[in-house]
Amino acid sequence: MTSRTSPGPRCRAATLPTASSACLRPTPLFSPIRTIERARPLLGTTVSVSVRCADEAQAHEAISAAFAAIARVHALMSFHDAGSDLARLHAAAPGERIVIDAQTADVLREALRLSELTDGAFDVTVAAQLVERGLLPTPAGAAMADAAASWRDIELDRDHGVRRRRALWIDLGGIAKGYAVDRAVQALRAHGMVHGCVNAGGDLRTLGEGPHRVAIATDEASPSYQPVLELGEAAVATSSGRPYVQAGSGPHVDGQRRGSMGLAQVATVVAADCMHADALTKVVMALGTRSAELLRQFGAVAHLQDASGQWTHIGGAS
Repeated sequence: MTSRTSPGPRCRAATLPTASSACLRPTPLFSPIRTIERARPLLGTTVSVSVRCADEAQAHEAISAAFAAIARVHALMSFHDAGSDLARLHAAAPGERIVIDAQTADVLREALRLSELTDGAFDVTVAAQLVERGLLPTPAGAAMADAAASWRDIELDRDHGVRRRRALWIDLGGIAKGYAVDRAVQALRAHGMVHGCVNAGGDLRTLGEGPHRVAIATDEASPSYQPVLELGEAAVATSSGRPYVQAGSGPHVDGQRRGSMGLAQVATVVAADCMHADALTKVVMALGTRSAELLRQFGAVAHLQDASGQWTHIGGAS
């Protein structure tokens, strides 16, 4: 993973691939390499998938597989959908064991690990606060969340069984969107793609040699300066301290620690995968420069804008 910042065009969370690659499937001699892109509403945002490939049919097959992978994550981990794993957990009584899908278990397990590493700066049980603020709906059929509950009240066993020691509500919106992007990139690779990008409303991952140019979103309507990242294969995610509402499953107020919401800052994290880039933005929003050591553990870099518009760059390979 490589990245550097430079002044550049003010495009928000857009990639401008400049390198070209062929697909792995044999194609006729002199077939032109084309960029093929499609978009769909998923994860509470617009998700776009683009690839560079000489075989148009293969490209569309790969893009369809990428969207299917994202839709699967959405169905499993949505806070809103009655059939999701989260809905089943919320409807269960405290202490009852509920078996969840392996993908949901992978995301929840990593979320709990991040909670431990950050001493709760990242906490998926923040959902109750989001409901209280009207940013998430009250889960149907769920007991009221215990105000004293936290990530420490979630037990996840090796067989994907989950027990909640207290009544609590889980929102994976601060990590699952990045995971969905990673699954989509895996699907592209499995279908022979070697160059492309998956962009879920600014949480994105590039595929293939760069440079891929990605502008960092800011909190300003008309920023006087907007850093532009030049990436190889990497993932980028951005969180804002401003409360905002999105339809569907996604991060609703960034800053995953209890009581840390409402910060007038923006954090962009560059990491090897999008799940960690997504989650680490919440940690950076909560801890600021105190997150530097954790970022180094993950080989990640954060670009943080404070309320005055000043930028700080922290982290990097350990």
